[in-house]
Amino acid sequence: DMWGIDMLFVVGGNGGNAGANAIQAMCAQHEVNCCVVGVPKSIDNDIMIIDKCFGFDTAVEESQRALLAAKVEASSARKGIGLVKLMGRQSGFIAMQASMASGVVDACLIPEVNFKLTGDSGLFKYLEEVIKAKGHCVVCVAEGAGQDLLDDGGVTGTDASGNPILRDIGAYLKGEMKKWEYFKDADIKYIDPTYMIRAIPTTSTDRIYCKILAHNAVHAAFAGYSGLTVGLVNTHYVYLPIPVVIQAPRKVDPRGKAWNRLRASIGQPNFN
Repeated sequence: DMWGIDMLFVVGGNGGNAGANAIQAMCAQHEVNCCVVGVPKSIDNDIMIIDKCFGFDTAVEESQRALLAAKVEASSARKGIGLVKLMGRQSGFIAMQASMASGVVDACLIPEVNFKLTGDSGLFKYLEEVIKAKGHCVVCVAEGAGQDLLDDGGVTGTDASGNPILRDIGAYLKGEMKKWEYFKDADIKYIDPTYMIRAIPTTSTDRIYCKILAHNAVHAAFAGYSGLTVGLVNTHYVYLPIPVVIQAPRKVDPRGKAWNRLRASIGQPNFN
C-alpha cells in the first residue's frame, strides 16, 4: 500500500496462482486497493479447467525432436532402445501429445496410469516382443510416471511451491532394463531434453496466445476485477476465480479419448 501498487499480475502454475490468491486475501483483509490477476503458466499443462497454457504447444513440438532422435539412435543399433524422459510431474499431457504427434513411440508412460515392468503383461515383455518384430523400440516416459516402482516411493518431499520432488525414473528404467535377460546386450540410449525444451523460442501460436492472455489480464485489472485468472476454456477467453483453478491439478483421463486414441494408434496394451 505504501508503495502505491494498485495492480499485481502473477504469471505461474498452481503454486503461482495459489500465491496470488493468498495476496488477494491479504489485500482484502487489510483493505488495500490492489487488483490481483493471475495468468496461467504451466509447461505440464496441468491447470484445472484451462484448455491449455501458453508454451505447451512449443513444448510438444520440441519434444517430438527428442523422440525422433531417439528413433534414429535406436534403429541404428542392434536391439536399440530409445528412452526419452519428458516433463510432467503429475500430468502426462506433454508425453501423450508428443507421442501421438511423432508417430515413432512404442510405449508411453504417464503418471496417471500405473504399470509394472516384469511379468507376461509387463512393460519389458512387451518391449521384447516389439524388438523381436522390428529390431528396436522407442519409449517415452513422463518424469512423474512409475514413482511407485522406486524403492523409496520416488517422491523425496516437495519444493517451495508444493510440487513433488521426484527421483529420475528414466535412469531407473534404464538400470532395470539391463537386469532383464533379453536386454542385457541391448543398446539403450537415454535422452533427457528437459532444458532444451524449456529454453527454445516459442512457436507463433504460443506467442499470440500469450499476448492475448496478457491483454485480457490488463483489461481485467483496469476494470477493477481482482482475485481472478485469465484463460481459454472451451475455446473461449474467460475470467475465472483463482480458487477454482487451484483446487487440484488437471490430469490425463486414463479412460478418455485422447489417451486411448494414443494407445490404439501405437498398439500399447495395459501394463498391469
